[in-house]
Amino acid sequence: MLFLFTAFFKNGELIAAFSAKINTMPERIKTFKEFYLFYLTEHRKTGTRIFHFIGTLLVFVVIGYVISSGKERFLWYIPIFGYGFAWLNHALIEKNKPATFKYPLWSLVSDFRLFFELLTGKQKFIETKSQG
Repeated sequence: MLFLFTAFFKNGELIAAFSAKINTMPERIKTFKEFYLFYLTEHRKTGTRIFHFIGTLLVFVVIGYVISSGKERFLWYIPIFGYGFAWLNHALIEKNKPATFKYPLWSLVSDFRLFFELLTGKQKFIETKSQG
């Protein structure tokens, strides 16, 4: 995974894919509720939701492993799984720019919220037109 992630940055494909789409994010979102509605529009495709879910699940697996084994050296996997899966699929599947760059905290909270909503069935994995 690290090799794949590095390869996309080395040849510029990931950066080009991010800049290829005009950012549709409103100028400034003032509340988390507004942001989450926007976040869902940027995570409509099935592949995007699956990749985000897997990445977030792997973050929890790493945290569980570190806690049970005491091997803190594996903590560096967290951003690779958490951001790697998300950013690659935004570039290759959803073809938009991750909200992480403009709203890092709300984006992180939204990733976890979507994960648990997918886990409990409140949100669906299938491609959507609009959700809220």
